Amino acid sequence: MLEEKVGKYVPTPTIEAAKEALHDIDALLKGPPRKTGHGYKPTGLDMLTVQRLREMRMFLCSYCDPTTAHCSERGWWTAASLATAKILGRGIHAARTLRERTQAYIEDCEEIPENIYGTWNKSAIDDEDLAQEIQLHLQGIGPDITAHHVVEFINNPKMLTRLGRTKTISHTTATKWMSWMGYRWLYDPKGQYVDGHERADVVNYHQNVFLPAWKKFEDRTRSWTAEGIAQQDQINGHPLVIWFHDESTFYAHDHRRKKWIHKSQKAVPYAKGEGASLMVADFVSADYGWLRSPDGSESARVLFKAGKAREGYFTSDDIMKQASAAMDIVQKHFPDEDHLFVYDNATTHLKRPDDALSARKMSKGVSKPGTNFGVERLVIGENGKPVYTPDGKILKEKVNMANGKFADGTEQEFYFPDNHPTHPGLFKGMANILTERGFSGVQGKQGKWAQCGKNFSCVPGATDCCCRRILYSQPDFVNVESLLETECKQCWGYAKCRYRYYPPSSKKEDLKKNVTNCLDGVPLTSMRRFSTRSCRFMDAYYKGLDGKQAAWAAKKFRGVPESILNILEEARVTKA
Repeated sequence: MLEEKVGKYVPTPTIEAAKEALHDIDALLKGPPRKTGHGYKPTGLDMLTVQRLREMRMFLCSYCDPTTAHCSERGWWTAASLATAKILGRGIHAARTLRERTQAYIEDCEEIPENIYGTWNKSAIDDEDLAQEIQLHLQGIGPDITAHHVVEFINNPKMLTRLGRTKTISHTTATKWMSWMGYRWLYDPKGQYVDGHERADVVNYHQNVFLPAWKKFEDRTRSWTAEGIAQQDQINGHPLVIWFHDESTFYAHDHRRKKWIHKSQKAVPYAKGEGASLMVADFVSADYGWLRSPDGSESARVLFKAGKAREGYFTSDDIMKQASAAMDIVQKHFPDEDHLFVYDNATTHLKRPDDALSARKMSKGVSKPGTNFGVERLVIGENGKPVYTPDGKILKEKVNMANGKFADGTEQEFYFPDNHPTHPGLFKGMANILTERGFSGVQGKQGKWAQCGKNFSCVPGATDCCCRRILYSQPDFVNVESLLETECKQCWGYAKCRYRYYPPSSKKEDLKKNVTNCLDGVPLTSMRRFSTRSCRFMDAYYKGLDGKQAAWAAKKFRGVPESILNILEEARVTKA
């Protein structure tokens, strides 16, 4: 502690107070300790302030040195400052300044020497009100903002008058101002995909169909630690392995764009466009990784050169063949576990048979000769691929729709027999089909309309407002099965990250080899971590969170707590 001041006399600090200040300066120069590991974090102090603190430390070390003989603290306080200044190559004034700074710090440890360099020249952007105005202006423009927008805003005559400026700002100044306000010239940061995932019908499906179904199987699946070790004690019943299916496309010219380049390197021509593509369709699970036999000789992976002039397109038939191969592999090599295959809602996965029941384009009355109602399907050639017309369009043919079923399960013919006296082989029409099912008041102009309005705009919840809606509500129309009755994205991302580090090449052989190597290079431990993260998201969605809240919860918690909604409210994390 310091002695009480008397008049203009400044008491000399005691040795104890000086040692305490010395200890504080040492801690300040080291910086705060790291939370994990050894060492310290950066101090955040500028070079001039660090230099002054080190000078004060030298002074205090000399003052507190127990081996130095001195008769009084007051006399040695001045002598120590002069000795320190001499070591630093300075004079009496520097010694006096050193005593003043050190004395102020001993009295208040928050009194750190202030660096005033540059403070006498202030920029206009230092005005918080102006900075806020500029940011509001940029927000009003939208996401595609540039420094030029700042130049236009400031150089407006009215704004210059308001700021009391006569000089306009340059594009370089505007760029510096944007950096000062926190903007950075970067690629758009990519987060979750939101292409329709927040639509009402999609939310309804994953909340009321997918997630409840997932919860039924969750107890039978393995969970994993952060190190990728299975927690066997959590399995309830016969183990279940869930295989996620997905597709991804790799491009020959999809390589990293940013890298360290020497200043002497000159520009070289590069290939235009994305280059040749290779589509990959595969299954992945957290238990075994990519779906293949233990020795790797059998695999469910499909490499496909998509394109009209190449191998065509990956159709529902290709999906069926791959699913059949996958089932053969799991039955042969993993027979001791149950297996569940999960597909996303892509159209190729949901495709119904070509002649599946649908009332969408049915006529109310009997079809006229030459325009008989039917469904179109692709014409498949001998090579198993669609046939194209000379003008490049896919060739289609019309076939009869499949028969329906009465309430008792017997078949109902939708077409008159070929030997019918008046309507041979023609479609019966919705009115006759409903009459055969026992519905009345549907025939003729006085009966129900074919559909509500031109765009089939029935009142929500209605089931018998028109002929088309009644048929859509029939069990055999509702329960039409698709031909085929997904955590894979993160594995694709890992593989693509590795792929972009391969040397650029336009050779198709290199494309296939690099893609295969990258996919096989995804570690099983990473797949299990991806699975754990996906399960956290699903648990968050199941508890009522949206995408933004689920991302926050998945990052903060290992498992989403039951009180998550209250926690979100306290953290002020609202729905997007």
